[in-house]
Amino acid sequence: MKRQHKSNRAILVLECPWELDNDDSNRSSVLPFVEGIAKYAGDTEVYHANFYDKSSFKKALAYLCKCRFESTVVYIAAHGYKKKIAGIDIFDLLLEIGKYSKSSNITGIMLGSCFVGKETTSIQVCIEGTNIKWCAGYASSCEWLTGTMIDCSIMAALLELDDEDFGDRENVIGELASALSPFSKTFVIGDDYKGASVTLEDSIQFVVQATGQGNRARTVTEDVLDAYEFFQEYESA
Repeated sequence: MKRQHKSNRAILVLECPWELDNDDSNRSSVLPFVEGIAKYAGDTEVYHANFYDKSSFKKALAYLCKCRFESTVVYIAAHGYKKKIAGIDIFDLLLEIGKYSKSSNITGIMLGSCFVGKETTSIQVCIEGTNIKWCAGYASSCEWLTGTMIDCSIMAALLELDDEDFGDRENVIGELASALSPFSKTFVIGDDYKGASVTLEDSIQFVVQATGQGNRARTVTEDVLDAYEFFQEYESA
């Protein structure tokens, strides 16, 4: 009889083919990067599935959510524009994830997509009352490789937190700031809808919902950027 191996943490990667250039026939993928941080962290499983539309996203998510871990992060990796990821409304995707948040103990969502992080109001509404403690994304277009590295840094840091840690909003903000600190906030990570350059600090967005009665989901981007400055001063001291 095969002995079942069980880790305590997991990253569920839902990815739509990128087609970054004309020869990119499902060549580009965030999966090797995510597997790297999972090996570095240890005690972390990575599950991956492709999706192509709303129907396949729902099927892929249901398939990946069969197991329960102490902490699970959902990583959506796909092209985004305005309020949609791979042509699917961000509201619909977040509501679907919310359905599994308690049964699969989903604690965070990383939106590896252009522009959809701008929809912080929708994010707050969708994660309110769920098990989801945090969500991060970008309010502009995002350079693929740089964005993937930032995504991985954020996920690696937040997977280290347990239920008690998520009860302190300031602690979550500090971890997000620490994850962001190796990257320059003034780096031009992409463009806005009109083609104007956008820096990381003007693109990255964070929503946090601390554990505990009365704690509501709210945008904490400014708080994270304030804490980010502490880490820059600390490193240079």
